[in-house]
Amino acid sequence: MGGWSPICTCFPPQASSVEQLRKDGNELFKCGDYEGALAAYTQALDLGATPQDQAVLHRNRAACHLKLEDYSKAETEASKAIDKDGGDVKALYRRSQALEKLGRLDQAVLDLQRCVSLEPKNRVFQEALRSIGGQIQGKVRYMSSTDAKVEQMFQILLDPQEKGTEKKQKASQNLVVLAREEAGAEKIFRNNGVQLLQRLLDTGEADLMLAALRTLVGICSDHQSRTVATLSVLGTRRVVSVLGVENQAVSLAACHLLQVMFDALKEGVRKGFRGKEGAIVVDPTRELKVLIGNLLELLTEAGVSGQGRDNALSLLIKVVPRKSLKDPDNSLTLWVIDQGLKKILAVGGSVQEPPGELAVTANSRMSASILLSKLFDDLKCDAERENFHRLCENYIRRARRLSAAGSQPGFWLLVGGEFGRAMKGFRLSRRQTLQLGRVDLLSQFPVMPPPAQTQRSLSTYYVPLNTATVSCLLQGPCDAGNRALELSGVMESVIALCASEREEEQLVAVEALIHAAGKAKRASFITANGVSLLKDLYRTAQRPAGSCLSLQGLCKLGSAGGTDFSMKQFAEGSTLKLAKQCRKWLCNDQIDAGTRRWAVEGLAYLTFDADVKEEFVEDEAALKALFQLSQSEERSVLFAVASALVNCTNSYDYEEPDPKMVELAKYAKQHVPEQHPKDKPSFVRARVKKLLAAGVVSAMTCMVKTESPVLTSSCRELLSRVFLALVEEAEDRGTVVAQGGGKALLPLALEGTDVGQTKAAQALAKLTITSNPEMTFPGERVYEVVRPLVSLLHLNCSGLQNFEALMALTNLAGISERLRQKILKEKAVPMIEGYMFEDHELIRRAATECMCNLAMSKEVRRDPGSPVGRGAELLRRAAAGGLAMLTSMRPALCSRIPQVTTHWLEILQALLLSPNQELQHRGAVVVLNMVEASRETAGTLMESEVLEILSVLAKGAEGPVSRAAAACLGKAVEYGLIKPNQDGE
Repeated sequence: MGGWSPICTCFPPQASSVEQLRKDGNELFKCGDYEGALAAYTQALDLGATPQDQAVLHRNRAACHLKLEDYSKAETEASKAIDKDGGDVKALYRRSQALEKLGRLDQAVLDLQRCVSLEPKNRVFQEALRSIGGQIQGKVRYMSSTDAKVEQMFQILLDPQEKGTEKKQKASQNLVVLAREEAGAEKIFRNNGVQLLQRLLDTGEADLMLAALRTLVGICSDHQSRTVATLSVLGTRRVVSVLGVENQAVSLAACHLLQVMFDALKEGVRKGFRGKEGAIVVDPTRELKVLIGNLLELLTEAGVSGQGRDNALSLLIKVVPRKSLKDPDNSLTLWVIDQGLKKILAVGGSVQEPPGELAVTANSRMSASILLSKLFDDLKCDAERENFHRLCENYIRRARRLSAAGSQPGFWLLVGGEFGRAMKGFRLSRRQTLQLGRVDLLSQFPVMPPPAQTQRSLSTYYVPLNTATVSCLLQGPCDAGNRALELSGVMESVIALCASEREEEQLVAVEALIHAAGKAKRASFITANGVSLLKDLYRTAQRPAGSCLSLQGLCKLGSAGGTDFSMKQFAEGSTLKLAKQCRKWLCNDQIDAGTRRWAVEGLAYLTFDADVKEEFVEDEAALKALFQLSQSEERSVLFAVASALVNCTNSYDYEEPDPKMVELAKYAKQHVPEQHPKDKPSFVRARVKKLLAAGVVSAMTCMVKTESPVLTSSCRELLSRVFLALVEEAEDRGTVVAQGGGKALLPLALEGTDVGQTKAAQALAKLTITSNPEMTFPGERVYEVVRPLVSLLHLNCSGLQNFEALMALTNLAGISERLRQKILKEKAVPMIEGYMFEDHELIRRAATECMCNLAMSKEVRRDPGSPVGRGAELLRRAAAGGLAMLTSMRPALCSRIPQVTTHWLEILQALLLSPNQELQHRGAVVVLNMVEASRETAGTLMESEVLEILSVLAKGAEGPVSRAAAACLGKAVEYGLIKPNQDGE
């Protein structure tokens, strides 16, 4: 049958001489294999070539880099060739091409002038010189006219007489627009623009500050040297401090500028005018650390707005952890932990009400939790994680001591004479009561007499506890939070603090209590000792926030059994009552979104119960309120909404237990989880229909568009799971497309967890199969679908995902040549060819159909020897191989071949006469299978030109083709269809 063929038929044999390697590289270059040509030229250089040969090889490497669009390396290689041979006109021309692409026109024209002086009659050089001369003149005219414009705009902006005028507004807009163009940004920068922009920032006027910040974004975008110069002029501290202003728009603009600066420092200059080589910063590590250090300082600085702290946390979330865990360097994470972990914990331990020393928003603690979680996940070994735990525990201990000494605000619990009243109705064992008693508490915590205005008796003391910090850790790196809870007296004090008379303290303590219930062991303790307290708080809370948060705690405790129908924490019907109350709070639009969020989180827990799911999807008002809340400014609700939708659609991972293992577990008297009767597929499909009718797709589309740290990779995965459940039925896919689901799935398939990306890609495949891709993904968006679909062809994906990806790619490949080229560029052809030999019939058929559509590519037909053009040859070889395998395994198919097409004899003859030995061998195997399957079919073959072709092949060189041809003739002799000649052949 033959094996796999190489990408390029002219791939060189093992060579040993410089000359041979150079020739091999030239052949590879002609075939379009530029990477292979580079390797050949490099190997030749390593063999110790002469200076003349080195010049040629470096020149050829420059040509390869030009084809690969790596212009910096092309310039370097051409310069090396010129150093070896100053009169190498080809090297000079190639360097001029590279310099032109890099935007260094003044240097490119010098090389072209040298080329023209060496070969005055060369029209190519003359035309290139005229073209680049025109470009230079145009740029000079543009730059000269821009000088006056820039100067005039700054004069208007800095003129105090023009304050608030339309003229000043237009000047600021023009300055921002000009900075977006590379030439304009360079002109502003070179005309003392950064110093003038600093003056605009110093005015303190919001409009001028916005104009300055947006102009600085254009100056720093993708330009490392200008970014470093800007930071040097303005001062890193000055730029970062703008984040902390009260004006929200200015703070967001500063956040965008800092993000651009981070990108420029980390990635360097990727495109556009680079300026002098000497101005490029080689190692931006120092500037990065200075920026990050100032962001960390801003977190605990007095006078900074809550929005500014949130923006600083968002930047740290984006720039500090590694983008890929495959990168071994996590030194920046370790540095941030050493320098700023205490500052992050300080923000996470601050509360919005009553206002403390640090101004925070409702989202600050969540942002701090996400940052802590990302830092913890970025650690590589147990030693690094242990250091993280140690720093967190030391901070909590120190915060508790400082709070007791009155050094900073803390939470206090009234104990002593009023301890019994505070703990009324609280079920504790005698031992636990002693542990919470006054003597133990006083021995564990340093205490001080209460403030004079609250003194009641000498027996009354206050116990400090930084509960909010523990809550922040439990929301983020839960391992660190659980370690903190196990510190002596912390868990008990959290429960005791729930009985505080101050509602603010109660809210923080109950929130920590809810997060602490994540572990089954701790949840059982809280269920036994805290349910009555939560119920009492729910009834007696003075504000909706207290009632709603207590309700959420009861919901979490009541859903501790998860989807296991046999594990019920509360009495029958209790979860339905809790869910009804949560829906009531959710639908009450008189309550702020931050409070209603807790009702959604309660539903996220309770929807593990199928009875709750059924009632929830029937409540149109609750669904509408849920979707409206997901589109509000309360971004911290996104994860809870996504979790509730995952539960309602049963899109979590669930495997049917093996019946034999279930029987074995019952015999061993082990607990066996039971599925709720209303979680069967028919109920799930009905719930999906109701969610679609309620507008779930539109709500999820808005959630995906959210630019917030709360939209974490885990949250994206949940949304991907829901989308996949929504498109499971073909009849529902039109609704998903009509409400913008196709657009929302693209970012989910390109960013997030591996599981989330795979789920989103599979949903994209389902949409692409049953609908017109050009309607589902209009415009340029259709080309973005290809990469997620190709990712489903990998072996780690299931057979269903492979099949759906192949079907979707088949539809795309039949639309346009550009889409076929995109599929080929993603290197999907070898994977598609591999699936043509799969055992599963549907996968084989889908792969063959996809290859047929790819073979329509003009480039494939025009150049079958090129790496891209191998599609037609791959298709023929794969189809012939598949036919050979099928006729071998199922001889009955041989008689159907003449019925499929009237040209079957011509096709077999073309295979037998193919110059490709693999195709020839596969054709001979197909003919042999047909001859062996039926005497009638063999007679038809022997009456055609196939007999003559087989006779010639049988006399050829010894090999698989000659042996198969001889076997065909031998079978025909056995049938009596032909006779051997006098020589016995």
